[in-house]
Amino acid sequence: MAGAVWAIGEIVEGAPTRLTRELATLARQLGEAAALPVAAVLVGPDAAAAGALLAEHGPDVLAVEVDPGGRPTAAVIAERVAALVRERAPAFLLVGASNDGKDVAGILQGLLDWGVLVNGAGVRWSDRGPQVEMSVFGGRLVTQSTFAADRGIVIVRPSAVTAETAPAAGQVERVVVDPAIELAPVRVVDRVAEASAAVPIEEASVIVAGGRGVGGPEGFAVVRELADALGGVVGATRAVVDAGWIGYAHQIGQTGKSVKPQLYVAAGISGAIQHKVGMQTSGTIVAINRDPDAPIAEFADMMVVGDLFEILPRLTAAVRARRG
Repeated sequence: MAGAVWAIGEIVEGAPTRLTRELATLARQLGEAAALPVAAVLVGPDAAAAGALLAEHGPDVLAVEVDPGGRPTAAVIAERVAALVRERAPAFLLVGASNDGKDVAGILQGLLDWGVLVNGAGVRWSDRGPQVEMSVFGGRLVTQSTFAADRGIVIVRPSAVTAETAPAAGQVERVVVDPAIELAPVRVVDRVAEASAAVPIEEASVIVAGGRGVGGPEGFAVVRELADALGGVVGATRAVVDAGWIGYAHQIGQTGKSVKPQLYVAAGISGAIQHKVGMQTSGTIVAINRDPDAPIAEFADMMVVGDLFEILPRLTAAVRARRG
């Protein structure tokens, strides 16, 4: 499998995450364009069972069954992926821009001494290998970058590609591998669980997001009511998260989550570039704002000019009445 493109995945509750499925799809697309073999790597409990689900997206899956115990998940994954890389010599690794994924990529860079391209919003194959589209300077510029060497690690943002099943599923190979280098023994001594929506914001088909226009923490009440009526989840801008009006798990944008819902309702959001880069690929964007000249009007599919505290409750009532 030398010279291959590998997707390094994550397992949550016994299944590959949505971002992992996206990485597997992207690896397959790059492999087809470059005529290179592809694979996905899953490390953790139930890796083989999760691998069977991931194989539906095309790549063969290397499943490493291991219980992290009290150790950080990223360290357990990176140690074993590094050992597999030395053994099988792939050329490029795709890692998701999740919290654990970023840690995995950083550890792999140190263990393998490979270059890393971060914050990939799009990846395609070029005559110099993977060409990675990245937003820089707070989203004000978009760059196209490749590796100087014939190997490297790409950190891919969520929703950079749509996860798709393949005409033919890949095979799952159970792999036993011991870390060539064991990292310093760091143990997790405490975990804090934050209450969140039933559906992770990255996987929601409907998002109702609030910005500074909601006025304060209590202003999110009308946002939540509409999200509940639509069967969606609540999103937010960095400004309101920084102000403490809502938790970071809801933050969308350059320093938050990248989302791709079918419907995105932006209430009281100006549409600064830092927020735009996290939601601009949404199916339909509806903006509600007092300012008709707000930047979001330039890329919204529908712009409603008015007071969100008058519009959202009426919209919520209309949705509930229609659903009976």
